Amino acid sequence: MNLKSFRYPNLYHGRMGKSYFEGWYFKLADKKMERVFAFIPGIFFGSDDRDSHAFIQIVDGVKRTYHYVRFPASDFTAEKDVFDITIGNSRFGMAGINLALDRPDVYLSGQLNFDDHLGWPDNIISPGSMGFYNYIPRMQCYSQVCSMDFDLSGTLVIDGEKINFDGGRGYIEKNWGSSFPFSWVWIQGNHFGKERASLSCSLGHIPFLFTSFRGFLVGLFVNQTFYEFTTMNKSSVDIIQKGTDITLNLHNARHSLTVDCETSPGHFILLNGPRGDRMVPLVQENLQGIVHVELKERTGNKIIYSDTSLCAGVEYGGKQMLFVESTEKYKFEPVMPEPTSI
Repeated sequence: MNLKSFRYPNLYHGRMGKSYFEGWYFKLADKKMERVFAFIPGIFFGSDDRDSHAFIQIVDGVKRTYHYVRFPASDFTAEKDVFDITIGNSRFGMAGINLALDRPDVYLSGQLNFDDHLGWPDNIISPGSMGFYNYIPRMQCYSQVCSMDFDLSGTLVIDGEKINFDGGRGYIEKNWGSSFPFSWVWIQGNHFGKERASLSCSLGHIPFLFTSFRGFLVGLFVNQTFYEFTTMNKSSVDIIQKGTDITLNLHNARHSLTVDCETSPGHFILLNGPRGDRMVPLVQENLQGIVHVELKERTGNKIIYSDTSLCAGVEYGGKQMLFVESTEKYKFEPVMPEPTSI
């Protein structure tokens, strides 16, 4: 285990337990938002070593195609002091990605460069987007927002199609642990029209020791200011079902944020995720969502920001829509586990 990774959760942690996964999620869209992809490199260790393997998942959000490319676990390497991983001949990090994959069902080649990252603010006491939870051992799933937004440049060739990403935008996060949560909602958008802004929302129902808790991480960057609505800062959220989609109404001490999702059921793609000592079809993901946000001052109800993101990422995972199965408003109160020492 790399102990430095607790302070810098972008880094590879290394196997922790018999069943363990670690994966990074790159969402990349071209300048005109005509093409949007997710590339997910990672590694999975099963209790039976024959199930252990590295992988690269490839999601085309417009053509709605999906590939799960499996590699021997020995094909995965990671640097200790920086986020820089290699799987086979492909390489992934904060500076960019190099893809070199030639399989019967999928061909990828090219290089993309990343620049001008917006990071989730943190410190040694509250590292990464999960804060002090990074220091708590044996949680089922950990999450980290590596980059809220960045500039893209470069070209990829995907199954014979050459795609130019100059002027595009990207987003990176990662997950690690023994399994994905019981259920979760994930919403992400960084293609707003008026100015540079980025939204990241994760809500999960997570087992912990002999109980479970509901946690959420919601951050909005706009006007060079970061607004945080999380379990850790004692925010609250109402989740309102809207057909097959949801609206979030979040509140912290000073601000209120509304996040309203719009998706088409036909745009969801089924991806693999860790569950019960296997990587199985588990994750319903949409890369063509529409997300409207409105940020207000609680005193005076003054609107600070209101805009809509296209090609937004939306996931309703696990026990589908567990939080919002009722048509009535559901109060999603933060439940804080007691910290334990490592």
